[in-house]
Amino acid sequence: MSLWQTTLDALTLLVSLDKELWEIVAVSFSVSLSAISIVLFPAIIFSFVLAYTEFKGKWVFLSLINTLQAIPTVVIGLLLYMLLSRAGPLGDWQMLFTQKAMIVGQMLIGFPVLVSMMHGALQSSDRRAVETSITLGASIPRIIATMIWETRFPLLAAAIAAFSRIVTEVGCSTMVGGNIMGITRNIPTAIAMESHKGAFAQGVALGIVLLTLALVLNFMLTSMRGKGYLRT
Repeated sequence: MSLWQTTLDALTLLVSLDKELWEIVAVSFSVSLSAISIVLFPAIIFSFVLAYTEFKGKWVFLSLINTLQAIPTVVIGLLLYMLLSRAGPLGDWQMLFTQKAMIVGQMLIGFPVLVSMMHGALQSSDRRAVETSITLGASIPRIIATMIWETRFPLLAAAIAAFSRIVTEVGCSTMVGGNIMGITRNIPTAIAMESHKGAFAQGVALGIVLLTLALVLNFMLTSMRGKGYLRT
């Protein structure tokens, strides 16, 4: 099958609202949005603590975060599989091959990315804003809210980068999700499976969805920054 014909077939699947295709998209976005939503606020707090406080062993936490970013997603999936399998310590939770397991896996993948990028953004911000807030007697929540607003663009960029990382990962999702149609089959696992079967049309269609998502997110960021909504 030619590349042109494959692309036409992919577009046909998208336009015709193919049920199987859009079920895969729905699972992928539901899982990834849930994962990023759960870890977003804890990552901001953790990044704030690392950026603006000094304590023993701080470098250990920073080194751990950087190390976790470099771990292949399939390794995280393997460790989580061992924990959640029937023979594992968390086997009684019966989470293996469910969306909950995929969410936990993507949380573990996304959290260090968020913390690393947000820590860098907060650390490079003007520390005088924090010092001034403390001098004026502002509460800790108010100080955090102020710094989030001051660094809103890089923080939002970090959130988008982390979301992009987890929505496209395949190793962990395959290990703990099982690639079950209608339940745990997401975009990356479907692309991998369909490509191995030689059914490229669905894989191309799903790839178009991811590409469109990336373009929309980056266009929104660029547009908002250009209008001054996110200017730092």
